[in-house]
Amino acid sequence: MSTGPGAPSAPAPDTREPARETTPRKTSMFSSLRIRNYRLFFLGQVVSNIGTWMQRIAQDWLVLSLTGSSAAVGITTALQFLPMLLFGLYGGVLVDRLRKRPTLLVTQSAMALTAIALAVLTLTGQVRVWHVYVAACAVGLATVVDNPARQSFVSELVGPRRLQNAVSLNSANFQSARLVGPAVAGLLITGVGTGWAFLLNGLSFVAPLTGLLLMRSRELHAVERAPRGKGQLREGLRYVAGRPELIWPIVLIGFIGTFAFNFPVYLSAFADDVFHGDAGVYSMFNTLMAVGSLAGALLAARRGTARLRLLILAALAFGTLEILAAAAPELWMFALLMIPIGLFAMTVNVTTNTSIQMSTDPAVRGRVVALYMMVFLGGSPVGAPVVGWLTDTYGARIGFAAGGAVAITAAAVIGLILARVGNLRLTIGWHHGHPHIRFVPREQREEELARAV
Repeated sequence: MSTGPGAPSAPAPDTREPARETTPRKTSMFSSLRIRNYRLFFLGQVVSNIGTWMQRIAQDWLVLSLTGSSAAVGITTALQFLPMLLFGLYGGVLVDRLRKRPTLLVTQSAMALTAIALAVLTLTGQVRVWHVYVAACAVGLATVVDNPARQSFVSELVGPRRLQNAVSLNSANFQSARLVGPAVAGLLITGVGTGWAFLLNGLSFVAPLTGLLLMRSRELHAVERAPRGKGQLREGLRYVAGRPELIWPIVLIGFIGTFAFNFPVYLSAFADDVFHGDAGVYSMFNTLMAVGSLAGALLAARRGTARLRLLILAALAFGTLEILAAAAPELWMFALLMIPIGLFAMTVNVTTNTSIQMSTDPAVRGRVVALYMMVFLGGSPVGAPVVGWLTDTYGARIGFAAGGAVAITAAAVIGLILARVGNLRLTIGWHHGHPHIRFVPREQREEELARAV
């Protein structure tokens, strides 16, 4: 396929195995932390992610306190994610042209200043809801560049051999912060007010900024940057469209992110309408899901590969578990199912992220990651109104089950498409007393049938 100017030529995808394997099957769970530059990056993100979760909780609570409106909270969330939906691809083009470390120094500084400005307004009693709207939009605009830059920078820190492990540890990092940040935010809000949560989040960016400054440039893995040129956005889209191992995982995560990952809608409805609980029950659901997500991220860190068949199987399991949870008659059964749901949701997320990065030429990685993040993060605000209407009209159980059904259908259809593209056939058998499901080349399957006869 002919690509536009400024894009490196890439080999045709391997038709016998859609996802390229560049890492060993098993690796040490924390092997990426042996690399000094990644260790600095990881530790900085530990602190910053806790601050980010603190700000998310404090921001929603502040808007609710100022307006008394849940719709206003929804507007705040939409404003934070809308820039990624509108400008995400342009951010990817910019990231491919720029050096990642200086870019991250600028975007992280911008988000720190935004949090500090909101803290000053809140602590002085001058804050208004439009101030929060502007701050949320400003963070969203910074994220347009920060997210693809941060995601693609990981490969420069650790190289291709440890990419799966590093991406998984980043996810574990984020989920660990999800367990700590909201709890700290709750204590700050009830004890001294929301302004202090914003201030601590602003100060938390000192950690990643310091880590970036302390990194050794000579130890980074060199990546060719895309030159300035016309048509780079279209060329990035053509690059993805011509590669089944990229386009179909992005389509899958789009369906799942839009209809099956709307947990704030589902879990709040189950806590309130189905089990007649309070905010503590809703918090418990989220905490148990975070525990499962953390476990999923750590298991992914131990795996050395990111095969697309794992993505398909994890998506099928995730959708099935959502349907089972939708039918759970007791609160404790529903709550326990949140752990494996979180585990398989994280497996889908990490496997998609890693397989896309490992299958992409470094010179266009920023654009491809930006497209992935645009579909994944932008899908939730788009699907939330649909999911909310379905849940309000037909009940939480129907809404949750419908999300699971979408995940199963999308995974099954895309799995068949990938098998057809790769000239593969599904085989089901027994291995050491356990069922074994895999895709094999058609020629291999024919040889197995001949031997069986």
